[in-house]
Amino acid sequence: MSSSCSGLSRFLVALAIALVSASSSCLQAWGPPGVQYGQPGRSVKLCCPGVTAGAPVSWFRDGETRLLQGPDSGLGHELVLAQADNTDEGTYICRTLDGALGGMVNLQLGYPPSRPVVSCQAADYENFSCTWSPSQVSGLPTRYLTSYRKKTVPGADGQRMSPSTGPWPCPQDPPGAARCVVHGAEFWSQYRINVTEVNPLGASTRLLDVSLQSILRPDPPQGLQVESVPGYPRRLRASWMYPASWPRQPHFLLKFRLQYRPVQHPAWSMVEPAGLEEVITDAVAGLPHAVRVSARDFLDAGTWSAWSPEAWGTPSTGSLPKEIPAGGQPHTHLEEELQADSPASPRPSLLPDLQPLVHRDPLEQVAVLASLGIFSFLGLAAGALALGLWLRLRPDGKDRPQKPGFLAPMITVDKLPGAPNL
Repeated sequence: MSSSCSGLSRFLVALAIALVSASSSCLQAWGPPGVQYGQPGRSVKLCCPGVTAGAPVSWFRDGETRLLQGPDSGLGHELVLAQADNTDEGTYICRTLDGALGGMVNLQLGYPPSRPVVSCQAADYENFSCTWSPSQVSGLPTRYLTSYRKKTVPGADGQRMSPSTGPWPCPQDPPGAARCVVHGAEFWSQYRINVTEVNPLGASTRLLDVSLQSILRPDPPQGLQVESVPGYPRRLRASWMYPASWPRQPHFLLKFRLQYRPVQHPAWSMVEPAGLEEVITDAVAGLPHAVRVSARDFLDAGTWSAWSPEAWGTPSTGSLPKEIPAGGQPHTHLEEELQADSPASPRPSLLPDLQPLVHRDPLEQVAVLASLGIFSFLGLAAGALALGLWLRLRPDGKDRPQKPGFLAPMITVDKLPGAPNL
């Protein structure tokens, strides 16, 4: 079954074979003119470039007069080196029967290509890039052919043959770099990346299946700033911005994590802010602090970004200026907060600042009161049910003799004198 996918794949393979066959037939398809290639431990064939194919020539090493192969060898314009090694690398000279210079050939040995190591990463939900490196150094000029296509559900023949699934070339950016970029990708789709390594001795292909959700890794946040809070010796305010590469839209947001530490401490403390700023309330008074931040998709797709460059800040050491309202009386609650926020001794305090920024949410209070009301109602209902069951299941008093009550007559009615018999 033919398709556009198999068509491009056949084209890439044919191109790789053409490049290799061009090299093996002594054509100068790789590198500078006059260079031919071979593999150590294998037989290598060199061709005299300046004569007609099959014309007998004599071969010499450059700078040597010793004849390597004469014109009566029956090999024509070719020189065969059995089990070539590194000592065979160098320049060879071929001469015609009349002693004229036929040409010069430079032999370079190396290895066939191996399957490249490929990895992909998406800095946003619309584009992704793939990079590669050789798994084994060949020592020969190498080219890479890159393409991609959208994967479809197995069995969906109609979709498999659709041109909308590709494949398409993956343009290398810049040309010749070990990186290609796919633009306009679909966030919920999967793609198959094809990277083929080609050199004069062969070709090798690596296929990699990726999905944007799994390879998503935003760039680090930008514009990180750390400022002191005037009058509060244990607070720092950090703020930052979305990375420029992330198209901020309401459906694709980022969440953040922030790390900070005093300069003398190797261990980091970490918090997860709710927005684009955070107030650190347990900074060490009097010491500069390092702060850094990273980002991730807010639905946990992909992985965390790399850490942003560190920003530095030192908590304020001055006092908060008094504010005099219109009535002329200074605010006294600011002085109380300063006393609670200041350390008890001139040495830096390592205790956390527990009092600042404690706010009780009104919704939380309503939830607590509602929970108490529900539990009280359930307790009363359980008590009433238990009492009803006890009253219903206790023994009936009619089956046992009755004890005279407080107001019961001491003599029965039928014993009274003059009472008629009923």
